[in-house]
Amino acid sequence: MQLLRCYRSGRALVLLPLGLIAAVCVVDVLTPREVHLGPLLVAAPAVTAAFAGPRLTALIGALAVGAQLFIGAARGTIGSQNIQVQVAALVIVSGLIVLFRLVLDRRERQLSQSRTVARAVQEVLLPPLPERSGPLRMAGLYLAAQDEAALGGDLYAAARTEDSTRLLIADVRGKGLPAIDHAALLLGAFRAASHRRPTLPWLAAHLDGAMRWDSRQWHTEGTPDTEEAFATALLLDIPDREEVVRFVNCGHPDPVLICCGRAEAHTLVAEAVAPPLGIGPLSGSVAYAVASFAFSPGDELLLHTDGVLEARDADGAFFPLAARAVVWAAARPTGTPDDLLRRLRDDLLAHACGRLRDDMAAVAISRPDR
Repeated sequence: MQLLRCYRSGRALVLLPLGLIAAVCVVDVLTPREVHLGPLLVAAPAVTAAFAGPRLTALIGALAVGAQLFIGAARGTIGSQNIQVQVAALVIVSGLIVLFRLVLDRRERQLSQSRTVARAVQEVLLPPLPERSGPLRMAGLYLAAQDEAALGGDLYAAARTEDSTRLLIADVRGKGLPAIDHAALLLGAFRAASHRRPTLPWLAAHLDGAMRWDSRQWHTEGTPDTEEAFATALLLDIPDREEVVRFVNCGHPDPVLICCGRAEAHTLVAEAVAPPLGIGPLSGSVAYAVASFAFSPGDELLLHTDGVLEARDADGAFFPLAARAVVWAAARPTGTPDDLLRRLRDDLLAHACGRLRDDMAAVAISRPDR
């Protein structure tokens, strides 16, 4: 149905250059000889190139040239130098417009192929979260800052143990392929180790060591260090039979708990926040503090990267996540994770005028009422 509407819309748009050609022909023939409207015919292929491909554009250009010859024949001036110059100019300009349309189509095909590859990479590295994990319901959201990109350095993942759900949300420093490479490294390391039921500090140390070793394994004593690769991360463990969330924060934005019509961010004291993953020497050790808070039936938990907090409006003001979370909590106390992420997406894009400056990822988790 949508393709049919697009087809009909395209057919209707063709009437615009055809009507322009017909109008110029009629008006030019009926006006005095000193009035020449033929040069306006060049607008017909130019308008066509805005909505059609090179073939239709070339056809409209040929019709425009034919119309110019018709005007010259009707006026009896087809052999004049003025008509010949106008026809030649119309042929040259129409040819350039068709060439422009060909180049534009080629770039659009390349962009489409790039987006296809990016979507394939995203499906491999960042598959959708399962809707249910034990008693929990989950949903994930990823928004890329660049239109041609589908994946960057923001990431999330979930894994099951025998009696709990493990979650990771992280933000890798940098952009482009290096960020995607380190994101893939973290995701692989988390998926390989999280289901073995290690403690959260052990899991954090494992991810930290993976990033450190990957970025520095080829360094020698005389080799200068390149830019340091690191990632902020939040590791969580949510037991099936305990109404609690345990987490380790490695320099990441705080989780937001929505419950009882209110919202609160669980901020740790500075001493309890570990440094981002990948910072420090290979042999260094970090003490990872495990924090916890209650997570009762009916509560919802929102995890996010700093792309949410750093979204700006036209005046440069940051996105007021805390204030918006309170509004969401009051408006929809029994919503689903998908509902929460939909609210976040709509409010975030409205605040940023539809254009994010940085990639963002978010995960919503709820523990439904029994």
